[in-house]
Amino acid sequence: MADLIGYTGVFLILLAYFLSVYGKLAQTDRLYLILNLVGAGLACISSILIQSVPFTILEGAWAVVSLIALWKKRRPSF
Repeated sequence: MADLIGYTGVFLILLAYFLSVYGKLAQTDRLYLILNLVGAGLACISSILIQSVPFTILEGAWAVVSLIALWKKRRPSF
C-alpha cells in the first residue's frame, strides 16, 4: 500500500513539473500548487509508512511550501 501511495504522489509531482516545463502550467498556477501539495503529501505519507526519515522531511517540506504558496494566492473574502 505504501508503494501505491508513493507512486501516486510522485506521479502528481512529476505531472506538475512536466506541465510547467512544456508551458501548460505556470509555477504560480493554483493547479500546479495543488498537484505539488497533494503529490508531496502522498509521498510524505508513503515515506512515513516505509520509515524513511530523509524523504519524510523532503516531502513534508515540499507540501508545506506548496501549502504556503496556495495560502498566499487565496482570494480575498468580501
